[in-house]
Amino acid sequence: MSTTQTKAFGLWSAVFLGIGSMVGAGIFIVIGEAGAIAGNLVWLSFLLGGIAAVFSGYSLAKLAITYPSRGGLVEYLVQGYGEGIFSGTMGVLFYFSQLIAIAAVAKSFGTYAATLGALEGSWHTLFAIGIIMLFIIINLIGAALVARFENVIVVIKLSILILFSGIALFYIDPSRLSTGDMPPINQMLFAVGLTFFAYQGFSVITNTVEDMEKPEKNMMRSMMIAIGLVAVLYILTSIAVLGNLPLEKVIETKDYALAEAAKPIFGVWGFKIMAVTALLATASAINATLYAATEIGYTLAIKGSLPKVYTYHLHSSYRGLVISGLLILPMILFLDLSEVTTIAALVVLLIQGITHTGHLRHTSQTGANRFVIIAAVTSMFLIAALMLYHTSKHEMPMIGIYLAGAFLIAFLLELILRLLTRRVIRVHTPPMG
Repeated sequence: MSTTQTKAFGLWSAVFLGIGSMVGAGIFIVIGEAGAIAGNLVWLSFLLGGIAAVFSGYSLAKLAITYPSRGGLVEYLVQGYGEGIFSGTMGVLFYFSQLIAIAAVAKSFGTYAATLGALEGSWHTLFAIGIIMLFIIINLIGAALVARFENVIVVIKLSILILFSGIALFYIDPSRLSTGDMPPINQMLFAVGLTFFAYQGFSVITNTVEDMEKPEKNMMRSMMIAIGLVAVLYILTSIAVLGNLPLEKVIETKDYALAEAAKPIFGVWGFKIMAVTALLATASAINATLYAATEIGYTLAIKGSLPKVYTYHLHSSYRGLVISGLLILPMILFLDLSEVTTIAALVVLLIQGITHTGHLRHTSQTGANRFVIIAAVTSMFLIAALMLYHTSKHEMPMIGIYLAGAFLIAFLLELILRLLTRRVIRVHTPPMG
């Protein structure tokens, strides 16, 4: 007697998970930072970042359908480059980049929460730790609760952002968007590295493939719908912000420019509502990315790149979820996450570029359009190069050395784990239906 298990993710649940991961702290912070670089051309930076995300999302969706695995990019690296130490190193590095991203978003949540409550001292850290603990519990209950939570929160935060953008567009000062105030075009290109960072969460959709209904149909559709909706939202929001705030004000308030842009139209309550929306956005991004990191950790463990304890079941998830949470906590407490997050963003860009390069060897199996995959490879490496150049010139002169150090640490960790466990990375073979 056979039973049919209901899958946790349908088309729209996967779309909401992707949107939840993308529309996190990124848009609330990136729009100000990117605006400070690109000025009133920041909307074009978001458009180019969205196009790059479409190319990358297409490649990942094709890989997910052909090689279904909870590990997402980790599995595609093995498929592209074989069962060697290179795949393991890239997988471990990608896993830790996801943990850093979660820690950075949690810190942002804590800052917004403490600011809203007018609380000083270490309250922001306590809020950051508390939100991580909450979502560990939610993820332990199971993927279905993760999906339900995302569905509700994404609808709320999208509704608020769409309402803000829709009304704000009627109040924009056209002179602030005029060509006469345009910065040099190269500034807009440098900002693409930041705007793409606001899209990077789309890859979590691939981690749902084994929990997804009809993935051969829903994977690509959910990927394109999520990226498309987010791109429209980002472009309209950036026009609304730069059309309502003078550029010098955007630069002055870059850490909360989106909330500041609500003040001229909606007053102080507009600022507060947008700050609450930022809390919801960061919360759902933590929820979605923690789910993905757990699936990545599990996959790395069964392949031998992380300790086997990651695979042990705990309630409806794995002990790896708790281990990931314990690794995030010291990052919140001790790391300068503004710098570390920049390195993590560059790591993700490079790993995606490497993944798409490996995909070129398997387009006959995946059925992907080679020209689109080449566009994905080119865009990832080009954006990484632009971001690396701009960061080294203006913010972190040693960024290249830090990036090389991150790859070296991941390589050494992979080497040590292999020596200790004597296990090798295996290509995942999905169960036959």
